[in-house]
Amino acid sequence: MRFSERMGYKKPKTEIQYESMDDDLRNRIWSLLYSFYWGIMEEPEKRSYLIKEKLRGYENEYALFILFRKMWFYFLKKPIDEMPTYWPKLYSEIRKIYFSFPWYEVYDFIEFIVDNFGDKGPKGKQNEGFIDLCNEVLKEELSAYRFVDGVITPITNEIEISEIEHALESTSHLEGVNTHLKSALKLFSDKKNPDYRNSIKESISAIEALCRLISKDDKATLGKALKIIEESGKCKIHGSLKAGFEKIYGYTSDEHGIRHSLLDKDSELDQEDARFMLVSCSAFVNYLIVKANKGGITIN
Repeated sequence: MRFSERMGYKKPKTEIQYESMDDDLRNRIWSLLYSFYWGIMEEPEKRSYLIKEKLRGYENEYALFILFRKMWFYFLKKPIDEMPTYWPKLYSEIRKIYFSFPWYEVYDFIEFIVDNFGDKGPKGKQNEGFIDLCNEVLKEELSAYRFVDGVITPITNEIEISEIEHALESTSHLEGVNTHLKSALKLFSDKKNPDYRNSIKESISAIEALCRLISKDDKATLGKALKIIEESGKCKIHGSLKAGFEKIYGYTSDEHGIRHSLLDKDSELDQEDARFMLVSCSAFVNYLIVKANKGGITIN
């Protein structure tokens, strides 16, 4: 907290920025974009023109050239022959567009950047550095959003983010489980058309897929798989946790649940419902993997 805020001369920021973005946050995100990306072309020895043949020998500069071409064609959807090749002019154009974006398009924009700069997407070194600092800025400016696995996600609790990221990382070699978790995250995080109903379905499907792998029964329901795991004696699951997830599974499987009523609009499902399921299922994935490892069970 700053001196002026501690002494009461200035009110500290206390309101979460949900479905909004103030100038402080927008400006700081732009500064990070400049530091990690645009600034590559600002160094004195770099060329002022974005010409493909002349940039091939410069890894980051060439990656930036490809990024701008993709941005112009796929994101901004402008005629490609209108894209300036003179860097100061292109920079000025992108800056003007950025500061005219509504709040949600700023998040679309930075998602696009980390997904398209370089050939490793969010896992690229430059992008990882940007994501880490961007999440710090989002936290400091009380944004309701964070980068999780390269996707801007409406989560404000750092522990929740940690559970989801850990689950995605620990299941990276388990294609089915990982795919369900990523689908749940994307459906939950869609800023224009979030699908909370199917996000919940994908979250619980991740648990079911993992339990099938641990129980070595690829046709078992969640309840049956948990019973097999328990009876094996190798993976001891706390009774209350087992009962809790069996009840959650029942919630998604009964006649009024997600799986049998995907198009039923009578039961209202909100962001908090989908977030609870995503975080809870991610935490249970992490829990089960640790328990299986302790019991000497190979998951593949």
